[in-house]
Amino acid sequence: MAPKLNDDNFLFNFVVKEGNGIKGLVDSGLTEVPSLYIQPPHLRIDKQQTASSPEMMTIDLSELDGPNHAQVAKTIAHAAETLGFFQVVNHGLPLELLESLKPAAHQFFGQPAEKKAAYLQGVSPTPVVKYGTSFLPEIDEVLRWRDFLRMTYTNDADALDFWPKECKEVALEYIKSSTEMVKKLLHALIANLGVKLDDSSLDTLIGSRAVIMNFYPTCPNPELTVGVKRHSDIGMLTVLLQDDIGGLYVKKGELILSPGNEEWIEVPPIHGALVINVGDMLQIFSNGKYKSAEHIVRTTSTASRVSVPIFYAPLPMAKIGPLPELVARDGVARYRELIFEEYSNYYFGKAHEDKNTLDFAST
Repeated sequence: MAPKLNDDNFLFNFVVKEGNGIKGLVDSGLTEVPSLYIQPPHLRIDKQQTASSPEMMTIDLSELDGPNHAQVAKTIAHAAETLGFFQVVNHGLPLELLESLKPAAHQFFGQPAEKKAAYLQGVSPTPVVKYGTSFLPEIDEVLRWRDFLRMTYTNDADALDFWPKECKEVALEYIKSSTEMVKKLLHALIANLGVKLDDSSLDTLIGSRAVIMNFYPTCPNPELTVGVKRHSDIGMLTVLLQDDIGGLYVKKGELILSPGNEEWIEVPPIHGALVINVGDMLQIFSNGKYKSAEHIVRTTSTASRVSVPIFYAPLPMAKIGPLPELVARDGVARYRELIFEEYSNYYFGKAHEDKNTLDFAST
């Protein structure tokens, strides 16, 4: 049965509860965006407000292991202090692995709805796999033009047993291959703060890992929708693989501007590169020196887009607060100490936009 585009209840059941997702909506032949997905003007992103910028740094990560270590580490820290986003090349992950992630994502989302719906929340046979759409569709006032598959890493055996067969092996290798790179980045960032951490402390800071496959179907009216609303990520660092379509934008700076006047910088797709961005936990941990990046995803009418982020976050019961050395140096703790699970529950328990979740941790 074709979805009734003017009936929000029918549409919600079709897309969300029955697991058809935006993919099913697009496959039904719609020619205009239903009202349930039309964002208020101040929450959209106008391409006229955006630009490519030399501030979007691309860093050769292999040079961290050579004579230019200090200079490269300084560049990484500068990117984390300012935009909160940068790209890395020569990062050590096989390009064949990265390229294989994209068709794996298309293969999963290209399945019949009933195959994907087997992983809907409340139905999925395992808590480590969730298929869904939007962000929190039950409380979002306007839904987002995105379907997703979330695979939480616990151990290799669980991943191979429970993650979907269309993508489990390549997604598991993606996490395993990127972890050393993330540790290398964090070592450089933390050393720049004048602090040393042992490996066990670092493992606690990135002990929670999840890989997400995002699917953004073609949209007949991309100027009216967003794939993901403006937000910052919850964890320490995010690693993101883009395809070649584009649509990711980061907000320049933290200035409070009137709606519609923000400056957004495109994160251009670069073959073989990985996008790195700072999350809320690293901003808290650094006492505000490093900035979690507010970003947004536009939709497109030209082709369906996929992206594959890995979220590196602290273990659930880890205590996270500003490093004592930085508090002593700065003379103030800008954030309180908290349990990461407490922050995570707050983050995922409400509809939100921009970086307002950080207020929960402010002193």
